Amino acid sequence: MRLKLGRPDIANYRNRFDLPDADPDGPLSITFLGVSTILVDDGSSALLTDGFFSRPTLLDVGLRRLTPSDSRIDYCLNRAKINRLAAVLPVHTHYDHAMDSPIVAARTGARLIGGESAANIARGHGLASDQIVVAASGEELTLGPFKVTLIESHHCPPDRFPGPITAPVAPPAKASAFRCGEAWSTLIHHTPSDRRLLIQGSAGFLPGALDGQRAEVAYLGIGQLGVQPRDYIERYWEQTVGAVGAQQVVLIHWDDFFRPLTEPMVALPYAGDDLDVSMQTLSMLAERDGVGLHLPTVWQRADPWT
Repeated sequence: MRLKLGRPDIANYRNRFDLPDADPDGPLSITFLGVSTILVDDGSSALLTDGFFSRPTLLDVGLRRLTPSDSRIDYCLNRAKINRLAAVLPVHTHYDHAMDSPIVAARTGARLIGGESAANIARGHGLASDQIVVAASGEELTLGPFKVTLIESHHCPPDRFPGPITAPVAPPAKASAFRCGEAWSTLIHHTPSDRRLLIQGSAGFLPGALDGQRAEVAYLGIGQLGVQPRDYIERYWEQTVGAVGAQQVVLIHWDDFFRPLTEPMVALPYAGDDLDVSMQTLSMLAERDGVGLHLPTVWQRADPWT
């Protein structure tokens, strides 16, 4: 079979970039910052998944040891107006999720919350021990106006660097040092507004793990989903969107993360994923179930509940 060249054109899905702007006086805003980095902000307190802003090139990832980019991290924090965070929550510990997490936590006074693998990345970066929290699956954590529950999940196949991180990882480090570790479904309940959100950072699932949970909105990772069999995509939808009863779905982790956020956002090349396949199948499932399906605009403070 010939390799499909090029990349999907996200302009074909311009009608999906339709999330409404958050009201400045509204109860909650959600900001997409590339890959699975999501800012959840109520104006007085905020949480951030991942915090991955360095976005090294493919050549760097393949041939060099990786070092977080202070300038890119600072640029993105400033542009997103992130000053203080209650927590940074890596969805798993591959470099494109957790490499920058300890630096973002240090910059913002946040606690870094995840599994033992995330804690070892934080230790390798020298993050203060009182800012490192090792969570247990299913444990509800209260973070100001937010209640956060991390539930064990799986990474989308193939996981190129599987397994736990068992010792501190200090930069510079190879991409392979950032093993997957614990993969989480992240459930966030904003108690003042009673709004509930699922962030599924990787297109993997653990059957039955989210049964009994609920969230009106799901931010659904679709990286590598387009190269999976159709029945996998359908099971992924049922085990995430269907399990929590989400009525609005926002697709994340489709962007080419080898490009900085200062450049226009484009989809991953066909060599690594196929956004067209994902959109075709997910659009059918969303229409079948009466669920809104959206793509997020980077930097936009959005309100997917309205």
